[in-house]
Parts: sequence; structure tokens; C-alpha cells
Amino acid sequence: MPQPAPSSRPVLITGCSSGIGRATATRLAAAGFPVYATARRPESIADLEGAGCRILALDVTDEDSMRAAVAAVEAEHGAVGVLVNNAGYSQSGAVESIALDDVRRQFETNVFGLMRLTQLALPAMRAQRSGTIVNVSSMGANFTFPGGGVYHATKYALEAISDALRFEVKGFGVDVVVIQPGLIRTGFGDAAVSALEATDAREGAYDAFNARVAQATEEVYEKGPLAKLGGEPDDVAKAIEKAIRASKPRIRYRVTPSAHLLVGQRALMTDGMWDAFLRTQFPQPGKDA
Repeated sequence: MPQPAPSSRPVLITGCSSGIGRATATRLAAAGFPVYATARRPESIADLEGAGCRILALDVTDEDSMRAAVAAVEAEHGAVGVLVNNAGYSQSGAVESIALDDVRRQFETNVFGLMRLTQLALPAMRAQRSGTIVNVSSMGANFTFPGGGVYHATKYALEAISDALRFEVKGFGVDVVVIQPGLIRTGFGDAAVSALEATDAREGAYDAFNARVAQATEEVYEKGPLAKLGGEPDDVAKAIEKAIRASKPRIRYRVTPSAHLLVGQRALMTDGMWDAFLRTQFPQPGKDA
């Protein structure tokens, strides 16, 4: 069955203050979709109104905020046509060194907020027997870097939820699509480094390791060899537009050469081979101190 015209498919996007969310809102609005761009601080995305977007406040860690955003779309259109779950950030650091409150905040944003917003949008989607849920994951759902255990865990969780959900809602006419970006030149790397530097327990056995993870993150996103295999936020926005326009969207869309390269490399390695490769990239706590 062909997809309805863009003008009849309202799109609700989380995390539009920068990067992928902002690029997706701009691209889809220009393509004729009614776009509801959201952020915790609506003033940070006020300029998107000039690009044709409706602006809403939406904090994916706040129940009332999520309910209000979904209700605003449904009041005008009956249902959310496309939900793009994009909001997320990276909390880096050795597992032992991260305060559990920081871990909980990471899961509240990257996993629980995504799941709850999906739960709120689905009843009206099911009632109209159409809709698309786009979950922005990462190439990091296919492998794990040291110092990224908590962030990778949220993306593994997102993928598991997406796989179960896809089967559960398909019969109601709702598609579930996963987007797996590789390295994207946004403020994501800077935010990851800042979160790492704010880790409470940096002093101690993991001091040198956490510092190296911060350095490696900066290098990868800005000047390392892999940065040349990265992409721009609009590359991801293009993949999202392609997915929501398709009558039969693919289950996963992998974006950027870095994603294809690293995911393919990991698939060819045993766990032991992968660990050996990582030892060439990161100092090993307790051995390389």
C-alpha cells in the first residue's frame, strides 16, 4: 500500500536543538511534511519555525511533557503519522567510575523516554491503522568500545525494543525502522567528552584510561582517519526521509562509510580478535598505567 501524501503525515521529532534532529526537521518540512520539532528548551529551536516547523517543548524524561506533545499533534491531525525518536546523548567512562545516577539519566533519555513516547503515540496510530516509528540508534549497537559500555548498552536496548515492537505492531499497519548512523560531524563528540570529564569518580584507577577515552573521542570525530569516513547530519536526515516515504521500508538503514566499515569489521572477528584490536587503540586499565 503506498504511503499517504507528506502533507497528511504529521511528523513528531525529538531532540531537534542540534545535529540529526535539527537536520531532519528542516529536511522534512521542506519536503512538505507537517513537522513538529521539539526540544527541552523551545527557545533553542525557535528559528526552525521560519523553516516551516511547528515548535513544541518536549522533555523525554518528563511524563506530562510527552503527553502534552503527543496530544498537541493528535488534536490537529488525529494521530502522529511519523514518530522520530532521536533524542539521546553519550555518557562515557569506565563502568566502575560512572555514578549510577548518571547511568539512570542516560537510560531515562536514550531508552525509557523513547519507549514511553512510543507507547503514547501508538494507540492513535493503531486506530488509524497506519504510522511509522523511526528509532535513531547507532553503529554502536553492533559492537562495544571500552569506556562506552553505558552508552552502547542503551543502543543495544533500543534495538531489542525495536525488534520486538516491529513484530507486535506490523499487523496494525505500523512500521518500525531503525537508523544506525556512524560517525556524524555534530556536537555529539564534544558532548560525550564533556560528560566524561564531569564523571564524579575520575580520580583513581581509571584516571589515565578515562582521559584516553576522551582524547580518542575527540580524535575520531574531528581529526582521526575515521573522521574522513563520517558524514553530516543531513546524511541521516536523508535516510529518515527515504524510510518514511517507502511503502515497504527496510528494517535498518546504516548511514556513513564508517558504520559499514566498523560493523563489517566486527562481524568478521571473534570476541578475542576484537579485544586484541581494541588493545591497539586504548590503554588497558591495570596493565598500561
